[in-house]
Amino acid sequence: MPRIHSWTRISPLPPPCSFFIIFRMGKSSLLVSFFSLLLLLPSCVLGENPYRFYTWNVTYGYIWPLGVEQQGILINGQFPGPPIDAVTNDNIIINVFNSLPEPFLISWNGIQQRRNSWQDGVYGTNCPIPPGGNFTYVMQLKDQIGSYFYFPSLGFHKAAGGFGGIRILSRPMIPVPFPPPADDYTLLVGDWFKANHTDLRYILDSGKDLPFPDGVLINGRGQYGNTFTVDQGKTYRFRISNVGLATSLNIRIQGHTLLLVEVEGSHTLQNAYSSFDLHLGQSCSFLVTADQPPMDYNIVVSTRFTSTVLSTTAVFRYSNSGGRSSGPAPGGPTIQIDWSLNQARSIRWNLTASGPRPNPQGSYHYGLVNTTRTIRLANSAPVINGKQRYAVNSVSFIPADTPLKVADFYKIQGVFNLGSIPDNPTYGSGYLQTSVMASNMRDYVEIIFENGEDTVQSWHIDGYSFWVVGMDGGQWTAASRDGYNLRDAVARCTVQVYPKSWSAIYMPLDNVGLWNIRSENWARQYLGQQFYLRVYSPANSWRDENPIPRNALLCGRASGRRTRPL
Repeated sequence: MPRIHSWTRISPLPPPCSFFIIFRMGKSSLLVSFFSLLLLLPSCVLGENPYRFYTWNVTYGYIWPLGVEQQGILINGQFPGPPIDAVTNDNIIINVFNSLPEPFLISWNGIQQRRNSWQDGVYGTNCPIPPGGNFTYVMQLKDQIGSYFYFPSLGFHKAAGGFGGIRILSRPMIPVPFPPPADDYTLLVGDWFKANHTDLRYILDSGKDLPFPDGVLINGRGQYGNTFTVDQGKTYRFRISNVGLATSLNIRIQGHTLLLVEVEGSHTLQNAYSSFDLHLGQSCSFLVTADQPPMDYNIVVSTRFTSTVLSTTAVFRYSNSGGRSSGPAPGGPTIQIDWSLNQARSIRWNLTASGPRPNPQGSYHYGLVNTTRTIRLANSAPVINGKQRYAVNSVSFIPADTPLKVADFYKIQGVFNLGSIPDNPTYGSGYLQTSVMASNMRDYVEIIFENGEDTVQSWHIDGYSFWVVGMDGGQWTAASRDGYNLRDAVARCTVQVYPKSWSAIYMPLDNVGLWNIRSENWARQYLGQQFYLRVYSPANSWRDENPIPRNALLCGRASGRRTRPL
């Protein structure tokens, strides 16, 4: 295999500009070229946003996050993988070389891939990168700011690592509702198993559920494996993502207040918390001011809603520290549902702050728009053919032999059927199906996630940000709408649903494509608690959706077909 270099490059001009100029410089078209150049220069100089280039090599390597040697997934030799730091509307080009002995894909949790589900990186939209092969992701961080992460989406690779942080900063001229912090730290937190991901996958394939996790990690390390140094009197931004597999987590910093300023791309009202619940797949940002006596303080992350509480600790160290702070590490909540529910309701959209654009976040009055469709989704845990499975509206998803987006593009029959999952719970026996729900561009939908089980659920929707308008205990009814927040509900891409409870969202279907709706509990996702939403536009226009990439990998029943000419 050729040697692969790790590098990142930022280019202010896109490759098409220079290519076009060179192409037009033949002798027979010199005059045409001159006028073409005059027309093209404004778009080159003023039009395109910067390009950031990355080359990643994905390998297996030995890691010891909990003191036990196990096989981990490394990106450029790193666990966790390298961060992506960008600015709103930047173009991101990531060439991924798969040096694993099995297929591989990376997905981008919370990146909306506007008009571009081809780059989403889940098996429903992309053919896997084969062993020894590579694929170049080409995506734009269109109209987004905030804190996100990437992860390996195939099989149970997520249990082996391969994840990393994504930070999208606002453009320089867009005001941010707080002063620039002294530094910006990313914390990737999550539960962890000592067993290799292949062993965990075997357990699931055998029809059993996973055991309880063995520990909690912060940035791939266990107890006291990380130190974050601060200067007294300064304020720091902490971006935190729950990249775990099975449990909600609570975060707190000894003696310090967490000032919430952002969740998954939305600036929030700046509420102060002593500790904060972060559910599977969720990301947020806090401002923390180093306003205490100069000592070493504990950053504690512990599991929530579990009979056994797992914890890990990092160090919040003042640069002029006089030693470790006296007193025990701060304890957090454990199984209190009402405490967490009330905290979730306190997260509100900052209606006066700009988002990725200069207009206020609240200038789009989501609560004044009539919804055109209501979708109710109920999770369940059926046993099918003697094996434990998980389902949505009684349907347990099974992957097709061809990615659904690819089959849809080439009009390959028999891969999936629209309407293969109902809009409402059936409360019947579970069954296996490649489930795809049909929807139309510009519909405005209300989705209610209903959880009749005794565990906290966490749901993510690719390609979108949605408003969390309500959540409560008991059974959802039409009367539940009377309690919706139709003024300043926060917009995000992942929502929790508490035991025996429901959560409701509003979402405008303004992004054409095939989008994964899934449980962020990875065993549930792997065993069927997911489906795909096909957002369709009859216009079949590049205005609504980008064409299939020229470098798209083709597999299954699409093998041997052509993408599009150069």
